[in-house]
Amino acid sequence: MAEMLKSHDPRTGELIGEYPIMDAAAVTEIVRAARSAETWWAAIGFAGRKRWLLEWKRSIARNAGELAELICTESGKPRVDAAIEIMLAVEHLNWAARNAEKLLGRSKLASTWLTRNQRASVGYLPLGVVGVLGSPNNPVFTPMGSIAYAMAAGNAVVFKPSELTPGVGIWLADSWAALAPNKPVLQAITGTSATSAELCRARVDKIAYAGSEAGAREVIELCAPTLTPVVVEKAGKGTMIVHVDAKLDTAAEAAVFGAMSNAGQSPAGIQRAYVADSVYEPFLERVVAQARSLRPGGDRKASYGPMIMDAQVDVVRRQVKDAIARGGRAVVGGLESIREPYIEPIVLTDVPEDSQAITAEAVGPVLIVNRVANIDEAIDRINAADQGLAVSVFTRDVRGVADFAERIRTGVVTVNSTMAYAANPALPFGGVGEYGQGHTHGEAGLREFSRTLAIAEKRYRAPVDLSSFDRHPRHLRLTRAIFRMRHGRF
Repeated sequence: MAEMLKSHDPRTGELIGEYPIMDAAAVTEIVRAARSAETWWAAIGFAGRKRWLLEWKRSIARNAGELAELICTESGKPRVDAAIEIMLAVEHLNWAARNAEKLLGRSKLASTWLTRNQRASVGYLPLGVVGVLGSPNNPVFTPMGSIAYAMAAGNAVVFKPSELTPGVGIWLADSWAALAPNKPVLQAITGTSATSAELCRARVDKIAYAGSEAGAREVIELCAPTLTPVVVEKAGKGTMIVHVDAKLDTAAEAAVFGAMSNAGQSPAGIQRAYVADSVYEPFLERVVAQARSLRPGGDRKASYGPMIMDAQVDVVRRQVKDAIARGGRAVVGGLESIREPYIEPIVLTDVPEDSQAITAEAVGPVLIVNRVANIDEAIDRINAADQGLAVSVFTRDVRGVADFAERIRTGVVTVNSTMAYAANPALPFGGVGEYGQGHTHGEAGLREFSRTLAIAEKRYRAPVDLSSFDRHPRHLRLTRAIFRMRHGRF
């Protein structure tokens, strides 16, 4: 009997499903079917794909309750969080379907004085088959940031959900198959990391990965022999800056929500807050009060659910222990807050910048609140940590934000909010350096899963033709004269 992947409810440990662990042969067969389907999918054009994707969107929305229950069961997150995740995913699917033609369709380009006789245009075509490797933390929203945009661009998708949330991946693929039973434009494969490796080796046209730093490096290495390009969305959380004029109640609420929601397992969340010295104490008081009011659990009234991965509990324990050993203080919770599979809120302060809690990937409901003299010091600390995922700035002086935002080595800056930008499909999402390779969402996300095709069409013979060995001396003199008038001495 073939080995099966067992899915468990992280809240109770109860077995909730079994799925095949697909081997190389199975993955190869699915990729082959995807290539056949992609030929049809690309040929129906933007308008045809838009109709199919909007119908799929409506199907997901109609059955959102069923999907939400599955997300809760496999990830342990509260139902309201699962519902929000589905709504965000549907919004992105809707945006990608409606905007693909406008952003990827062929458009005319201006010519120069040397190429007036040419008609230039650029368009974006599908890559072919895209492999998507999902994350368990947001098992619908995160992969949909690649699936929706890749499909809208004309690609077929093979989706390998996390081995912790395989049922969600199967549900999404089945919902597509119910609409187009003979057109496997979206398929799901299940299995372990070995199955993910086989997808990387299957010579698909691009791999989109979301997950840990170690996993990102492994995926890049697996794709290197075939030169398969990779889009990477690494795990971890962002940073907050609290300026002297910030609305402290709003900033504290955002900091706690960004750090604790989804048990601190949201890549767009908050790892640490750098607070101006003059407002540090009142801000910390507000954070402490809000954090103490939260309660993790598996019931409907819980603020957040369990840690999805057992290994992440050990990561939190190690980081908190290291932070305290280096001189940090726990003002809410501490090591005693770790009660597997749940972790109660932990707020640390005075944490040294070289501690693991700052330098390593952030997981779990842990918030670091550190004092800084001013915004300049906050920016220096953020750049030194080199974790350029997202930065939130809380200030009333919104006019000055753009100036110092450009000084931060990050991919996203939000003003007076934390994770709200994830709800805007038009905004590209991606970090810098090791925190981001490529983009999802928005125009950049659509083009990430496309190839550029430029066309230059000669309409008539140019009055001054330099594309010939039979160049007339008069043409060369005229060209030099025009060049001097436009650009200076030649």
